[in-house]
Amino acid sequence: MAEMRVRASEVIGKEIVSEETGRKFGVVNNVDFITESGELLNLVVENPTKHLTELNLKTDEKGRVLIPFSAVKSIGDFVIVSESELM
Repeated sequence: MAEMRVRASEVIGKEIVSEETGRKFGVVNNVDFITESGELLNLVVENPTKHLTELNLKTDEKGRVLIPFSAVKSIGDFVIVSESELM
């Protein structure tokens, strides 16, 4: 299967959904990455749901919830994340 490239601007505004349960977690507000290498670090979540905030994930300096990019499984109409990799 060939890899598809997705621009950060195409990810921002997409709903984040759990792969295992289908629960909604919020909306992608931004993407954290390392400028020098381009390594993706986190999705910054806007309007996190109660379920996501109960997972006690890291937050940024503005208090926004961060989802590690390593938990992202696919990006299409939604951003699908592995809930088991968040815990």
